[in-house]
Amino acid sequence: MAWEVVLWVIFFTMNVALVASNLYQIVCLTDLEADYMNPYDSSSRINAVVIPEMVVHGVWSGLFLLGHWFLFLLTLPIMIYNTMLYSKRRHLIDVTEVFRSIDAEKKYRIVKLAFYLLLFVLVIIGLVISIVNNLIDDKDEVLHGYGIY
Repeated sequence: MAWEVVLWVIFFTMNVALVASNLYQIVCLTDLEADYMNPYDSSSRINAVVIPEMVVHGVWSGLFLLGHWFLFLLTLPIMIYNTMLYSKRRHLIDVTEVFRSIDAEKKYRIVKLAFYLLLFVLVIIGLVISIVNNLIDDKDEVLHGYGIY
């Protein structure tokens, strides 16, 4: 049963990484929009974290297959959308087109951030439930082991 707690801690860590990556991208786009950063720097910073974010999301979704089907089905649409973007080679931000698509890119990332925050709450609930279940099971083993009943 302790493996389930470890798995939820891994889910939590990956979810925090996805939220942080998305926040970083939103901040870069906001800085570009406010003219604090030039398009090349903004695009290169965002493009540097896009592929790792997609990989982390794919691994995260794959780990949900280990027994949490509902969460896997929740993460599946973004994984499919990321795969479609990658296969069409539209996953990176173009430096020359960044000002035309800045609103759409920000909306896309804000929707993903809201989705990751929803999953953050679900992962924390799952983590707490698995810790409580693990503590209750350990307590029962101790009670049974010493013949207290």
